[in-house]
Amino acid sequence: MRIATWNVNSVRQRLGHLLDFLKEAQPDALCLQEIKCVDADFPRREIEEAGWQVETHGQKTFNGVAILSRAKLEDVRRGLPGDDSDEQARYLEGVLPLGSGVVRLASIYLPNGNPPNTEKYPYKLGWMKRLAAHTRMLLAHEEPLVLAGDYNVIPEPRDARDPAAWVSDALFLPQTRSAFRDLINLGLTEALRATTDDAGLYTFWDYQAGAWQRNNGIRIDHLLLSPQAADRLDGVQIAKHVRGWDKPSDHVPVMVELRAA
Repeated sequence: MRIATWNVNSVRQRLGHLLDFLKEAQPDALCLQEIKCVDADFPRREIEEAGWQVETHGQKTFNGVAILSRAKLEDVRRGLPGDDSDEQARYLEGVLPLGSGVVRLASIYLPNGNPPNTEKYPYKLGWMKRLAAHTRMLLAHEEPLVLAGDYNVIPEPRDARDPAAWVSDALFLPQTRSAFRDLINLGLTEALRATTDDAGLYTFWDYQAGAWQRNNGIRIDHLLLSPQAADRLDGVQIAKHVRGWDKPSDHVPVMVELRAA
């Protein structure tokens, strides 16, 4: 099974790119972030006509997540539990068949948290705490689990071309990185780092200051695997070439290959 994640940065603006990527990569499931539309405005018809099932958790203008899959997503959950007052559309979860079993999959758009001296940063850390609590519950099921998405976390200095430029940013603050480690330490495996220790592997390049042309990137899109999923990991790929397409998202897709049982 091939599972991909991609912050598409407006699904309606990037529909052509999305359809091209689905045709090229042929994932079994694709988690999308920042779809930036309500559910009713998602380009469902075009995607379903291309052969995909669609589940969305949208929000007008901002945020929004979706999961596209070959098989129908079951046991769908919209929204991260733990705060009934949180109206931001950042979490979508469901179950897909995998061999003789299933894989539980979540599309995650973790808050950015900037500027750190505003209420946005406590919201980010609180959201990460809620994600950890929910993940602990999911891990108790002892099934393949993939938490995929834009985490807005630079885990280590090697995950940025210029780490010094990010020391005061919410993506790289010590509290952020510590909360990310706490999440992984629940028993998760960070898929890319299970396959390589290389630096210079990025998933985001800003639109400003020629970041793409200078390869001034950061790695903030991650797939975290439960032990049962990590045991089936066959490989990880960053689709870096997608950033070179005309009018691209500032993120690129990341994909994992999981063996069936």
